[in-house]
Amino acid sequence: MIKTLLLGTFIISMLTGFGFIPAILSFCRKKNLYDMPDERKVHHAAIPRLGGISFLPSMLLAAVIMLLAFESLTGVRKVTMSVWTVSFLISLLIIYVVGIVDDIVGLGARTKFFFQIVAASLLPLSGLYVNNLYGFCGIHEIPFYVGFPLTVLCIAFIDNAMNLIDGIDGLSGGLALVALAGFMYGFYCIELYVYCVMIAGLMGIIIAYMYYNIFGSVARGLKIFMGDSGSLTLGFMLSFFIVKFSMNRPDFIPEGRYFLNLFGNPMAYEKICLVYAYTLLIVPVFDVFRVIFVRLYHHTPIFNPDKRHIHHKMLAAGLTQHQALFAILGIQLMFMVVNGLLVPHLDITLIVLLDILLFMGINVVITHRINGRKKQPV
Repeated sequence: MIKTLLLGTFIISMLTGFGFIPAILSFCRKKNLYDMPDERKVHHAAIPRLGGISFLPSMLLAAVIMLLAFESLTGVRKVTMSVWTVSFLISLLIIYVVGIVDDIVGLGARTKFFFQIVAASLLPLSGLYVNNLYGFCGIHEIPFYVGFPLTVLCIAFIDNAMNLIDGIDGLSGGLALVALAGFMYGFYCIELYVYCVMIAGLMGIIIAYMYYNIFGSVARGLKIFMGDSGSLTLGFMLSFFIVKFSMNRPDFIPEGRYFLNLFGNPMAYEKICLVYAYTLLIVPVFDVFRVIFVRLYHHTPIFNPDKRHIHHKMLAAGLTQHQALFAILGIQLMFMVVNGLLVPHLDITLIVLLDILLFMGINVVITHRINGRKKQPV
């Protein structure tokens, strides 16, 4: 029954997206709302940028319809309004509105960051925060006064990471799909099915969006970008799932509950949860860390946009947009496989260190390829 609920949510959301996005395209044409090409962007034509407006309504509509249908058929109530629920919905709405305003009239990076901090702060204030690092750097349980700022910074950072990596067709959406599939599996294994329903709804609308984003014809006016309304919404949702999945709550997730890792080995939830959650977003998170360090090294403001992100480097190395997309998705999947192999044998600190070294090595290889291309005779 749960699988039917998830499939129905996915299909309704996807079909809603296929109906919603053409209407957004028409609205953008009438109001002249386009993402214009410049020296930092890789597209060469004016493209509508409001695709992300469809994400939140499609997800919520599909989830509500299927949850009500499930309750009607089974008599089992799967959703209850709690302080967490209300805080999450208010925070999500703040991020969604900020993204829309930025897409239509434009907002400065510091203004967006301020609202991200406000939205993120509502979650720990309602009791949802990172309260255990499970041995990372020798740290286990952490108090609220440490978990509060840590949670806020993590949410704002991931939100910006998904926004900043949205630089080529399908990349932000593709990375989000990979992460969402992983979170759905994780929440399903620990029987938190309401989150699986939300994820199914989000995955459905992303599939519809990616069809227009990757395969939509510019000449026919069918191509669209998600804009900040989409990337910020995705980033906030994914950061919420990371905090929720990795939070230590024995009352919700009984101690000793097991689920399967990537290779079928049963492992305790407490052993794998933080590694599992962070692994699903390694590429966008590590990429933003790397870019920040490079900007600091070159004494440039960290909020200034540039062409130092991994997708820019892939293009500079000679890959096409589609090749870069599949290469970056492949890197993300590789990290998931590697960490799935390592987590039964190493503690989280060593795993993170090895991940950093591997990511640095990948970037060294890409940089070497770029330098080699520059030396080639024209």
